[in-house]
Amino acid sequence: MTASSAWAQFGPAPVEVALVLQREVVEGQPFVGTVMPLKKAVIGSAVDGRVVELLVNEGDRVGQGQPLARLLTETIQLELAGAKAELELRKQELAELENGSRPQEVEQAQAKMLAAEANWKFSKSRSERAKGLYESRAGRAISEEILEEAAAAATRDEQAYAEARAAHALVVAGPRQEKIAQAKARLLVQQAMVEKLQDQIKKHTIIARFAGYVTAEYTEVGAWLSRGDPVVEIVALDEVEVQAAVLEDHVPHVQVGSEVRVELPSLADRVFMGKVALVVPQADLRARTFPVKVRVKNEITPGGPLLKSGMLARVLLPTGQPQEALLVPKDALVLGGRNGPLVFVFQPEAGDGKRGQVRPVAVELGVAEGSWIQVRGPLAAGQQVVVEGNERLRAGQVVTVTGVVDQPPGESLEPPVRQTGRKEGSTSP
Repeated sequence: MTASSAWAQFGPAPVEVALVLQREVVEGQPFVGTVMPLKKAVIGSAVDGRVVELLVNEGDRVGQGQPLARLLTETIQLELAGAKAELELRKQELAELENGSRPQEVEQAQAKMLAAEANWKFSKSRSERAKGLYESRAGRAISEEILEEAAAAATRDEQAYAEARAAHALVVAGPRQEKIAQAKARLLVQQAMVEKLQDQIKKHTIIARFAGYVTAEYTEVGAWLSRGDPVVEIVALDEVEVQAAVLEDHVPHVQVGSEVRVELPSLADRVFMGKVALVVPQADLRARTFPVKVRVKNEITPGGPLLKSGMLARVLLPTGQPQEALLVPKDALVLGGRNGPLVFVFQPEAGDGKRGQVRPVAVELGVAEGSWIQVRGPLAAGQQVVVEGNERLRAGQVVTVTGVVDQPPGESLEPPVRQTGRKEGSTSP
């Protein structure tokens, strides 16, 4: 039984195809580069303290805000408890002033005022009677000393009544606004003290400022850290930058935003696509090369990031002259084979354009243009290549075309315009 007849027993595999296009593209040139993390930071301690927990190890993935290490905080915890108690006292003092006098306090002050008034009226009446007796025609019925004592008692009781009346007015009026403002100020000072202690405790927990991977440890449990001492090093690898050195003759043709192909010798079965993020406008004076940074989205696997910091890479940058090239959708590429990248070409049966067999064709990759990529190999414009369902195909397998993928709407396959130095509208070379 042949392979094609064996596959026929299970029915032809459904696939989608696209035409091989011929377009003019800008010639590319490979440059050696290095995979660099998007961010890299040595996380240090913001306070002095002893390490009681080291929560991560080298190679661990950490999220933004994740604790990395904790320092001893028992003394500060005690200070915080005392400061919170003092804060509660300040709150209650302010509440007492803001609530004003209670009705019972007003009634008590009023009773004291009325009692003082009664005493004053009695003393005043007795003083007047003593004065009348002293000045009567019958002669002095009382001594001058008794008269003075009665007058002094009346004056004393009058002052006591005035004092009780003022105290009653104060109770009715309640605390002064200045007293309330002073209590509020004391409360704010104590609140700031509590927040300061809480911030100190927070700083005793060292956290990651961005998501990434731990690449180095600089301390151990029990070690004493001074302010600024390093704890761990973290690199962000969800996206990476491939930095390549481009000769000054080629760098004018490199455009920021251009989509380029990135290959790694250590991952020969994989091809990554990235975008030119930056062309550093400062050359290495010895080599006369300019750093070009290509941003690439990393692939995170259970074993860690596929692209690791420091890996050797090759970046294919568009730096040459426009040339005719064959383009296929990137989805048509099947990677990971022994012979490198390949595409499956659909060969329809006679009289049936929807049914046929596929054959693998090994290709070399060139520059990328949007979602299409240049290929070199035994292909011709107008042939059909499988773009959907090609992952499990085998040579000679029978397939049925369920759809034809056209060029994506609005996507241009024209080469970028090159700057020639001529002014707009000029016809001179």
